Amino acid sequence: MQISIGRIWSLIIKEFLATLRDPKSRIMIILPPLLQLLIFAHAATMEIKNVDVVILDKSNTVQSRELIAGFHHSQWFRNVMLAKNEVEVNKIIRSQKAQIGVEIQSDFAKNLLNEKSTNMQIIVDGRQTNTASIANGYAIEIINTYEAKFLEHKKRKGPGIRIEQRSWFNPNLEYMWYTLVSLVALLSLSVSMLLTAMSIARERELGTFDQLIVSPLTSFEILMGKVIPPLIIAVCLTLFMVFAVAVIFKVPFAGSLSLLVFASTVALLSIVGIGLFISAFCKTQQQALLSVFVFQMPMVLLSGFISPINDMPEILQHATILNPVRFYIVIVKGMFLKGMGWQDVFMNLVPLVFLAIITLSIASWMFKRNLD
Repeated sequence: MQISIGRIWSLIIKEFLATLRDPKSRIMIILPPLLQLLIFAHAATMEIKNVDVVILDKSNTVQSRELIAGFHHSQWFRNVMLAKNEVEVNKIIRSQKAQIGVEIQSDFAKNLLNEKSTNMQIIVDGRQTNTASIANGYAIEIINTYEAKFLEHKKRKGPGIRIEQRSWFNPNLEYMWYTLVSLVALLSLSVSMLLTAMSIARERELGTFDQLIVSPLTSFEILMGKVIPPLIIAVCLTLFMVFAVAVIFKVPFAGSLSLLVFASTVALLSIVGIGLFISAFCKTQQQALLSVFVFQMPMVLLSGFISPINDMPEILQHATILNPVRFYIVIVKGMFLKGMGWQDVFMNLVPLVFLAIITLSIASWMFKRNLD
């Protein structure tokens, strides 16, 4: 068969015109890349700033306050909180109000003035391994700078500050622990959104959606039939991944499995609502798949998985409140690495409950409108 360049060229022109004349295709070509470019540029940063630190100053001397001033004036640290005792330091780091803690011993100034070595302790939250490592380096640099200036001012050499470093919840700062635990949350939510979005799109594409409309089923019954299966599958998948991470990769699971299942169900309900919302606009499975990708990338970027939320622009930090992935990752990491109790889980479940109500309500309204 002879190949005709003219026929091929005509087909190419036809495909270009068909794509550019279709409003949905134009939106898919222009809007998602532009949005993802803007979010990537501001959210996906490897620079760690705005770190919150809690300091326990047992010395309470001029020398210790000068050291603390170094943290106040640092470009890397945002909030410098002063604790009264070790219990308060423990509480602040566990609640993730601070990513790093510094303990200045009571004999800090005395030992420095008497040309003796003095000990300090740095505690980092190992649940966010990248932030912990970099923030630990920042703190050491501030301490070393103060030590150098102090020795230079006293015009002497000698023993200085010895730093003891500890990592909570991930003693060896194993990055694999952080990655695997976060992926449990990300993959569970991705699967539930994809299954829900493609379910109705598949019905439309196969022509069976009209049969559902004329069936005796009410709109609520059809909606429940589309919500419950992806939810059950996603919860089962979550349990399987938790088992695999704990048994195969030896990541310790310190929390309550039943509490994790309950929290996962609430989180997945909010994502299922997004999936139903997507399906309301999609007539084919291909459109549903592309739409899920459009939603999924910003949700991952704004979850704190790649970059800390504190380092994002303020407008994006506020936008993360509408992102269920942000809260679910905190719950899964907390349940795995520190045995998060129901009080801390409840604080992250509240926004997930509101998001589930909002997404399911909008999806239900869209679904009923399409049926009518």
